[in-house]
Amino acid sequence: METLQNIAKAIESGDAAQVRSFTAQALEEGLSAEQILNDGLVAGMAVVGKYFKAGEMYVPEVLTAARAMKAGMELIQPHLAKGAKTSKGKVVLGTVKGDIHDIGKNIVGMMLQGAGYEVIDAGIDVPKEKFAEFVERERPHVVGISALLTTTMGNMRQVIEELEKRNLRTTVKVIIGGAPVTRQFSDEIRADGSASDAASAVDLVNQLLGEDAGRR
Repeated sequence: METLQNIAKAIESGDAAQVRSFTAQALEEGLSAEQILNDGLVAGMAVVGKYFKAGEMYVPEVLTAARAMKAGMELIQPHLAKGAKTSKGKVVLGTVKGDIHDIGKNIVGMMLQGAGYEVIDAGIDVPKEKFAEFVERERPHVVGISALLTTTMGNMRQVIEELEKRNLRTTVKVIIGGAPVTRQFSDEIRADGSASDAASAVDLVNQLLGEDAGRR
């Protein structure tokens, strides 16, 4: 469908006005909100993710594309609410206690939303108890923990230990990310995986959840 292709291309170019215009056109043509979401908006962000991972797009362009996608989401949101909105899964993201960096976390969140996941932002400087409370309340499929400082990396381990203490660890996948994070560290603290960039984080979540999340 040409209109859906136009939506995707407008997201790739970061043109929010065009995304809004083509999304409105798609609704007028009788396309379902879910079809617009999956074959237009999500499809466009998927291409952006591939370019970003290949080093052909950079952070400012990804942020612009994500804002363009949101322009379309605003139009279809009321229509999605009327029907049974499907989601590939729920992800809680937060930056560990002692760390207030959030650019990477925010990009991961936008990319995950673009890939069809429901994302809940726990914020920055998040203590282990708050992470556990989010898991108890929201029942996410994945918790993503971010840290940019080597001095706060240890707090990632504390989050996992808190989840274990509350018998929540088996109910959720835990992934970690941030400049100082390595795969070795991820293994040491018993995380389910780590990602070096936002596109890799989406790949990791897809890999961990497969097709089961939406049926949970």
